[in-house]
Amino acid sequence: MIFNHSSMYSVIVILLVFSRTSFEVSSSSIGSRSILRQIGDDTVNSGFHDVVVELNDTIFKDVLRETPANFALVEFFAHWCPACRNYKPHYEKVARIFNGPDAAHPGILLMARVDCASKINAKLCDRFSVDRYPMLLWSRPDKFASVTAWDGKDGDITSIKDGRTAERLLDWINKKMNSSYNFDDKKYEHEHLQSKALVHEQIAQAVYDVEEATSSAFDIILRHKMIKPGTKASLVRFLQLITAHHPSRRCRKGSAEILVNFDDLYPPEIMSDNKEKGISENATNILGSFQICGKHVPRGYWMFCRGSKNDTRGFSCGLWVLLHSLSVKIEDGESHMAFTTICDFIHNFFLCEECRIHFFDMCSRVNTPLNSTRDFALWLWDVHNKVNARLSKEEAAMETGDPNYPKMIWPLKELCPSCHLSLISKSDVSSQVNWDKEEVFKFLASYYGKTLHSVYKDKDLLTQDVDQHSHSEEQMASTNPFVVSIGAALALAVASAAFGALTCYWRCHQKSRKYRHLHSLKNI
Repeated sequence: MIFNHSSMYSVIVILLVFSRTSFEVSSSSIGSRSILRQIGDDTVNSGFHDVVVELNDTIFKDVLRETPANFALVEFFAHWCPACRNYKPHYEKVARIFNGPDAAHPGILLMARVDCASKINAKLCDRFSVDRYPMLLWSRPDKFASVTAWDGKDGDITSIKDGRTAERLLDWINKKMNSSYNFDDKKYEHEHLQSKALVHEQIAQAVYDVEEATSSAFDIILRHKMIKPGTKASLVRFLQLITAHHPSRRCRKGSAEILVNFDDLYPPEIMSDNKEKGISENATNILGSFQICGKHVPRGYWMFCRGSKNDTRGFSCGLWVLLHSLSVKIEDGESHMAFTTICDFIHNFFLCEECRIHFFDMCSRVNTPLNSTRDFALWLWDVHNKVNARLSKEEAAMETGDPNYPKMIWPLKELCPSCHLSLISKSDVSSQVNWDKEEVFKFLASYYGKTLHSVYKDKDLLTQDVDQHSHSEEQMASTNPFVVSIGAALALAVASAAFGALTCYWRCHQKSRKYRHLHSLKNI
């Protein structure tokens, strides 16, 4: 076919007109959607970053098993779906109440989403019979994690039909949880926090704060390059202690992994004063890749240890809970070694100078060995009350305390009536009460032992295929003090129950067993 110049020119004109028209229509369409989304963003999600947890099939089970939240809400959507895009700001608005570092009510509800249009999530969305977008499902986190096939009939998982706006979704959540959460709720302003210290079962949630405190402490040590020839042995002993007795399985496993690699990073024969800087910087970078309590810790918020103000409780509370937990989990033969290990750790690695000096001074006043678990647990309890007595006076004078959590003698009578015999003095906070110390020790053992551990049993955090082994291991008596599935280490720990011997063992046998037994850490 042959075109003359006139016809060719006509064709070109027509094409140009058509393409211009198409561009204008397309631009108008895109612009309308952008404006619609912008209006939604301005009215619902203005100035905020996303806080909804993005899940995929690879991490779905792990995230839901390890969340501290009691409930989970999962949105199944497709990124190409216009209704899903327009719903996102509504979902994010509700999520900001529960998710993220600025949440008003963290650790209660995990709000997450799964993109079913992504190929990696095809089987995951099939497991939950996703038949529309967006689709909202509500359940316990462990229930989500254990589902192999959901057909809509299992009453433990609820499909939310009436949650298409932020207001309607929050109303549904409040009815479901018998709560009164509001979009105006502010961080650290919770009416329910005031009663937390009076509820015995609340300590179970503190296991997450202990993980947070452990991770934070390890980060502080690395960030400030505090591992030196004079402090290295102290850190190793503390890592051995928490590998054996930390209330969190994740932290026990992470601590053991660090111990396995410790001498490779800080070789004793070359860690001298003149070479310390280079070795420390290299080792610090490598150690920074280890996550002592798992890849999802730190989470960036506190639960049991959350104060009513940003600068109260938190890390110090989580660290105290860890120390109390260790004090009741050790055996009599380990008690004095654990005492010296904790004293040295605080002395070498706690950055609050006045706190460190005060604590170590009380350690130095111990003239006779603490030969039993009871002696050590009661000593730490008494020290904690003395610290509270000192700080309560300072905070009252400076008005720097937490108004909802003033420092006080502990345990409160509401928590342990049998611990209190009589009131004998009001001159000193730490000596107001005539204590029945046998009852105090029983309370400490229950509060920081069984109750603190119960969160793992209640929430069924561990996977189904390793649940039998891991669950029984969680309840294993501390007569097996070094819970590492390396036969010789376990045998030595059981036989000696002395952290000094364990230190020597790690030095002598670490390199030969490292690669042979590294895989067995999963059994911790």
